[in-house]
Amino acid sequence: MGLTVRLPDVNEGRYEFTVSEAGEIVYGLGAIKGLGEGPVGGLLASREADGPFSDLFDFCARTDPRKLNRKAIEALIRSGAFDSLGTERWILMEGLDAALRAAEQNASNLAAGMVDLFGETVQSSAEPDDSYAEFRKVRPWTDRYRLQGERDTLGLYVTGHPIDGCEEEIRRFAPQRLADLRPDSRGNCRVAGLILSMRAMKSARGAMAVFVLDDRSARLEATAYSEVYQQYRDLLTKDQIVIAEGRLSQDDRSGATVMRVSSLYSLADERTRLASGLMIHVNAEEVNDRFREYLRKLLATAPGECPVRLRYHQGRQSASLLLGQSWRVSPSEDLLEELRRELGHDRVKLAFDNPQMAGELR
Repeated sequence: MGLTVRLPDVNEGRYEFTVSEAGEIVYGLGAIKGLGEGPVGGLLASREADGPFSDLFDFCARTDPRKLNRKAIEALIRSGAFDSLGTERWILMEGLDAALRAAEQNASNLAAGMVDLFGETVQSSAEPDDSYAEFRKVRPWTDRYRLQGERDTLGLYVTGHPIDGCEEEIRRFAPQRLADLRPDSRGNCRVAGLILSMRAMKSARGAMAVFVLDDRSARLEATAYSEVYQQYRDLLTKDQIVIAEGRLSQDDRSGATVMRVSSLYSLADERTRLASGLMIHVNAEEVNDRFREYLRKLLATAPGECPVRLRYHQGRQSASLLLGQSWRVSPSEDLLEELRRELGHDRVKLAFDNPQMAGELR
């Protein structure tokens, strides 16, 4: 049975990594960056004394802010340690200030001896049924931001991979997965992946870089020698998705497949070069003055040459409207991410010489 990583849990996580009977790697709280033995010890002591935490407000009220400060709690939220309590991470982060203020007020009341006849702390106002009610209107985090939080605090991606949302698109640029590569391939090969790590160094021929690509199926070590490195060094940054061209070979020491890079492209570059149009699906009831102004302002932030078409749906009927030249865009990651967050992932599509869609976009 393969092992899967399970997120840490404020009501269960341990100091170290363990393996459950279900074949899961249980990620210990002590392994979260931003925490240490002191904060975790204080958390465990409170939990053992008074039982599991019910929500963020309960957590802040029962832990010592001198040991678990705001930065440590943010790390717990971003890592997913509160996920088992059933509230989304972006809501928790939005409500953190209120939870800390409530905990501080509660501590002040206790210090002042403000308790009722039954020994409970006096509350300044009645607690709402939903502690997070006023924070639920906040916009959800993007998948990219959520995953970056996991990487920053855990050192790895757990609930997904940055390539997930664009894998179908990437396969148009680089059809082969890294796991399918063979060092005996003739000629140049084209691959795509996320830069997991990168190190620059000096050689007899000048500066060079060695970096590791990951596309979920496997990892590939790639080397950009002097001229190539100088030409593409701006793209060689950690956590960037890139398309690399080069020649494959087998490393003499490890036996692994490696690549000598000759060209490098960003995902945005390839989108701009190859996309034949952007299709946005909208429903009749959504098209009002607010939506038109939103779309106008958003598309104006990414001017370019990619045509934009609206697919207008009303009941069982639909029609397409090609927007004018002034509405053309550059299909950047930020633009697509914002549109998909507003409308839904399946309602924002790029066309890549697809006969049906590209025909509509012309």
